[in-house]
Amino acid sequence: MSDPKRSHAFDTPTTIALRELRRSRSAIVGAAIMTALIVVALIAPLVSPYDPIAINPDVSLQGPSGRHWMGTDDFGRDILSRVLHGTRISLRVGIIAVGIGGSIGLLIGLAAGYIGGRFDFAVMRFIDVMLSFPGILLALLIMAVLGPSLTNVMIAVGISNVPLYVRLVRGTVLSAKENGYVEAARGIGCSNRVIIVKHILPNIIAPFIVVTTLEVANAILLSATLSFLGMGAQPPTPEWGAMLNEGRRYIRTAWWMITFPGLMIMLSVLGINLLGDGLRDALDPKLSE
Repeated sequence: MSDPKRSHAFDTPTTIALRELRRSRSAIVGAAIMTALIVVALIAPLVSPYDPIAINPDVSLQGPSGRHWMGTDDFGRDILSRVLHGTRISLRVGIIAVGIGGSIGLLIGLAAGYIGGRFDFAVMRFIDVMLSFPGILLALLIMAVLGPSLTNVMIAVGISNVPLYVRLVRGTVLSAKENGYVEAARGIGCSNRVIIVKHILPNIIAPFIVVTTLEVANAILLSATLSFLGMGAQPPTPEWGAMLNEGRRYIRTAWWMITFPGLMIMLSVLGINLLGDGLRDALDPKLSE
């Protein structure tokens, strides 16, 4: 019979990470929630009982019932249909915003950490200036320049996340480039591109994936906040934050208008955070200490 301890000795880092991920209850719950949300986003047009932007004044402000499971808003639009379509919008905004911030931050952080010197000093002083603004304030400043729209929300949220990625990547690069194998690669004449791609990037992947996963939740929350303030998605777009803004006037008489979009925001942020915590423990245990 094979010895389990001996078989584990030959496991690759990926195998070890997957095994640890399967042992994490929070990661499993988070993955289940996110899988459900992704499925909902994909099939929303097929399962929505009504057109999410169709106005029907005859059924306005009706509570949850057999015809409208989550009730209707002040224009008679079905809340369930709007929530389902809002899942598509919120997940897309979160993923694209993080993609913008992560890609820009990765490139700048790699350059600053690897080149060093005056370039690194100038970049980090600029990042310090950006960090002096709270994330929501920085996003609002960008939105004030670009104007209110869903596309500009993605850009604003992405740019507000750049400082986080720059500091993360730069710190990892500064640590990785001092390792002996990097010096050996320089000694045998490897180009900077080869050193960065083959020897430095692998050290960045684990913490980068963890932070990116967690930042999707923050991006969804921040984009919903901007839409709630009227700077993001504009009516009649069925976005969760915009739905909260529309329902706040009826918080006493039509509680369902804000309850269900709010629950969806909470559920998505919870699922992503649980999954991110599991990835953190599995991919980079040092981050959990």
